[in-house]
Amino acid sequence: MSSAPVTPITPGTPKRSRARRLGPGDRLFLTVVIGIPLAALLFFVWLPALASLGLSFTTWDGIDLADIHWTGLDNYQQIFTNYPPFWPAVRHNVIWLLFTALLPTPFGIFLAYQLDRKIRFTRIYQTAIFLPMVLSLAVVGFIWEIIYNPDTGLLNGILNAAGPGHHIDWLGNPDLNLWAVLVASGWRHTGYIMILYLAGLKGFDPALKEAAALDGANGRQTFLRVVFPALKPVNIIILVVTVMESLRAFDIVYVLGGGVGSKPGMELLSLLITDNIIGESSHIGYGSALAVVLLLVSLAAIGTFLVQTVRKEDQ
Repeated sequence: MSSAPVTPITPGTPKRSRARRLGPGDRLFLTVVIGIPLAALLFFVWLPALASLGLSFTTWDGIDLADIHWTGLDNYQQIFTNYPPFWPAVRHNVIWLLFTALLPTPFGIFLAYQLDRKIRFTRIYQTAIFLPMVLSLAVVGFIWEIIYNPDTGLLNGILNAAGPGHHIDWLGNPDLNLWAVLVASGWRHTGYIMILYLAGLKGFDPALKEAAALDGANGRQTFLRVVFPALKPVNIIILVVTVMESLRAFDIVYVLGGGVGSKPGMELLSLLITDNIIGESSHIGYGSALAVVLLLVSLAAIGTFLVQTVRKEDQ
């Protein structure tokens, strides 16, 4: 009686496995998990962006689609040459970006590094500093509106206690209101950066710090030469977050500025977009052109940094 030859299985030979076919339940699950978020992304992000790009070359009052008229580059020409609030808004956005990048962001990184050193009551400090981040920017605006109140506000009360006669209209003075809003925004932004960097420090290898200490490096040198370069992915995320938060600033300025309509000294591109789209006289095409300008500025700022980062890594 003959038997079929048996192919010997040598050690290390991988077993062939047949590909498993997706069943109806698997396909339904993938459709729900991937399809719904993708559809939401297309509908709420890409469709409005493309619509804004198309409407930026037209004039439209936002009521009847038949009233949309093609104007070409006229909206952009008007923005750059004959729209007085535009250049002050650009300047204020740049000031907002520089302020956020130079003060709240480094301070948040400093707090994260200090709290990572296992000091006493570190959990309480983390909660207290991160607490503003739990609140929305609109609520933060209401809180600081009470603080900045010229008659009953906390800040003027402290100044009057130190020396009578200090009655400052923090939000009504065009020379002060932007800086007052920046302080309020920085108060919240500091906690955000602190928690992001603290999460990065939790995954940092402590052996690198010990090696730096053995080489005679102090705390500042260890952070600048060892910790900061090693947390490059976190640094990129923080930079992108800082740029985006600065360029799309709206909520807190809207609250402290008293609603739609840019106060002198508080003009921002986001407010100009809102004024033209949902203001008293709707200029959808004009507002869309401003939105495209803001989008291009955001992409240029982030894209430049990312390209430089990739080139450094390739070198």
